[in-house]
Amino acid sequence: MPSPPSIRGGGRLPGAPSPRAVAVAVPVPYLDALTYLVPEGMTPPKPGVRVRVPLGKRSVVGTVLSPTSVDPAIEAKPIQAVLDQDPFVPPAVVELCQWMADYYVAGVGDAIGVAMPPGSRSRESAFRTVRVAHATTFGLDAARLGGPGGPDGITAKRLTASQRLALEALAGVSSGLSSKALRERGISAAVLTKLVAAGLATIRVERDERDPLLIAAGAAAAEVAPALTPDQQSAFETLRVLAEGGAFRAAVLYGVTGSGKTEVYVRLAETVCARGLRVLVLVPEIALTPSAVARFQRTFGGRVAVQHSGLSDGERHDQWHRIRRGEVDVVIGTRSAVFAPMDRLGLIIVDEEHDSSYKQEEAPRYHGRDVAVMRASREGALVVLGSATPSLESFRNADTGRYARVSLDRRVLDRPLASVRLVDMRAVYAEHGPDVVIGPDLAAAMGDRLAKGEQSLVLLNRRGYATSVFCRQCAKPLECPHCSVSLTVHGGRRRAEGASAGTAKAGSGVRGRARCHYCNYSMPVPPQCPACAAPYMEQAGFGTERVEEEVKALYPEARVARIDRDTIRKRGALTGLLTRFAAGEIDVLVGTQMIAKGHDFPRVTLVGVISADVGLGLPDFRAAERTFQLLTQVAGRAGRGERVGEAIIQTLNPGHYSVELACRQDYLGFYEKEVAYRRAMQYPPLFALINVIVRGTTEDAAMTAAHMLARGMQPTEGFLVLGPAPAPLGRLRGEYRVQLFLKGPTRTKMRDALRRALDGLPELRRRVSIDVDPMTVL
Repeated sequence: MPSPPSIRGGGRLPGAPSPRAVAVAVPVPYLDALTYLVPEGMTPPKPGVRVRVPLGKRSVVGTVLSPTSVDPAIEAKPIQAVLDQDPFVPPAVVELCQWMADYYVAGVGDAIGVAMPPGSRSRESAFRTVRVAHATTFGLDAARLGGPGGPDGITAKRLTASQRLALEALAGVSSGLSSKALRERGISAAVLTKLVAAGLATIRVERDERDPLLIAAGAAAAEVAPALTPDQQSAFETLRVLAEGGAFRAAVLYGVTGSGKTEVYVRLAETVCARGLRVLVLVPEIALTPSAVARFQRTFGGRVAVQHSGLSDGERHDQWHRIRRGEVDVVIGTRSAVFAPMDRLGLIIVDEEHDSSYKQEEAPRYHGRDVAVMRASREGALVVLGSATPSLESFRNADTGRYARVSLDRRVLDRPLASVRLVDMRAVYAEHGPDVVIGPDLAAAMGDRLAKGEQSLVLLNRRGYATSVFCRQCAKPLECPHCSVSLTVHGGRRRAEGASAGTAKAGSGVRGRARCHYCNYSMPVPPQCPACAAPYMEQAGFGTERVEEEVKALYPEARVARIDRDTIRKRGALTGLLTRFAAGEIDVLVGTQMIAKGHDFPRVTLVGVISADVGLGLPDFRAAERTFQLLTQVAGRAGRGERVGEAIIQTLNPGHYSVELACRQDYLGFYEKEVAYRRAMQYPPLFALINVIVRGTTEDAAMTAAHMLARGMQPTEGFLVLGPAPAPLGRLRGEYRVQLFLKGPTRTKMRDALRRALDGLPELRRRVSIDVDPMTVL
């Protein structure tokens, strides 16, 4: 296990080392812990307590990590104020964050930050944390005012108009009015404060927590729990024994799509909670939390909390404090919920553990699954990693005996897996032209399902209308001025008036906005080329917007909806669309990978995949794994009810092993083939990898800095430094990017060498992004 991060101070302090000092994590990117003195008369704050400390010319709210001593050569400043009586962040979570900062070569302040609720690290809100979760109710002091009839004459003469208005409002409601209700009547906080000070009104503080679970619960919470199948019962018993062992264990629950993993999770959580322990459930997407919450509320009622970024700051705050007070047994959330302030943790479930959404793409670049394993290890809990397509990392751990392996080989009620039909789009283009989006096979199958009153899912893991716009005369594409990418068209139309689907000439009726998916720069699609002024702007490629339009053109009577980042920006939009589809109010749902995993729609009998090989051309060693997982997962959405399902996969590369094996739902065959490739190329999970990106205002500046960093790690021992070279995404948000890789059998030597090199180049640290165990190398 890696050692804790280093602790630093600030300047010169005369005299002997002092034991009255603490290490504090401050909210500054990349910074290690700083040392602060505990003033005389102040009780040394415990780990997890927030403190206000000076930092340069300002003061910030930091979190105490541990007691420490002060080096005589270091001038340490004193703590200004202690903000909590008891630890705000549980000490176990503080230690977990320190491990995470060390493992992912991140600042400990960044690591602690992801474990705290919104607003808890700003100087102003830190003093009001307790009050935010409460409502203040004001009531009339009837005794002081001479009875329920209101103010007496003598008192009334001394009141201002606003004060009389406030007292009249309070006199009309015997139970009092909340501060919010009084504000809505134009009564200010200052008026209320004076009334309370004068003894004319009373104040009552009540907890008034926002409940984000009301929408999520739905009808499923009232359903009767189904009986376990023999397969489920066997898996449950195996996991129950592991959970009752009282020590850390890790298990991979490998179950085909539709095999009922969630029901096993619920029963296992029930047995763990019966022993007085608590359960943490991680899901990869916000879209999966409503159904997960509903299933667990069926068993645990109101003892369930939720944590994810889709909640308002107030909701997240209230849920965090419910968890911290120990009022819940089960916490469900996305990756940051792994830091939930729970004690007596007995079980952690990581559902769809293979999903790349568990990896954070900003510092600290942690993987929620791997942090969950470490948290379970530290707390002596069982961690269950569930998936129909486990990551190679997890399955290799099971294959080598490091993790237990538990299998669910059959669907619930022995329902068959969806039949899969592969369509070679090269033949379709040869016969019908290159502009076909929905091939004849998929179009006919969709029409058949519509006639039968069944539902269809159509997947294309690429949003927008067209993937690029270019000039037919000079061939120059519209590019982002800040990033090395072509702009994607949104809200565009390619079909000429009256043209049928699949026959329109590209470029006709060009409109919409061209947008960068990295920095969000956008511009209207111009009628003429900005470079040569030729009026021949052409759109190429297609995304989910175009697919939705094609489906509507083919079947005007169908009820069609789309799920991607563009359609779910509004709060509640995603839950609303999924609820409508589950209720049968939508016939065809088009979407990106968000529709491919975890959902259970019994009415869906057809899944169509457009451009199944869209990710295979990426220069990334995980491309085949992601393609296999996506195709297998989305095919598993079909046929989960009483009717048999079918998946139709359109591809230009039908012979690729990831596509072929996904069609056969053959995970074990894919695992063996992919592991052999990774071993030959010395890629994870057989070798460790660290991706380092160096940024600069020019490409030369970035390359020069990257060479300096690479030289700082030479000569190396036991690992390779590859590069530097221009990154595949050479420019991002106005900065040039150069890439180098560290590859070797262990991470410890690579991280240590990287830290030493960065310590020798302190001016470079803010221009370097470090990704340990990267999910992508682009």
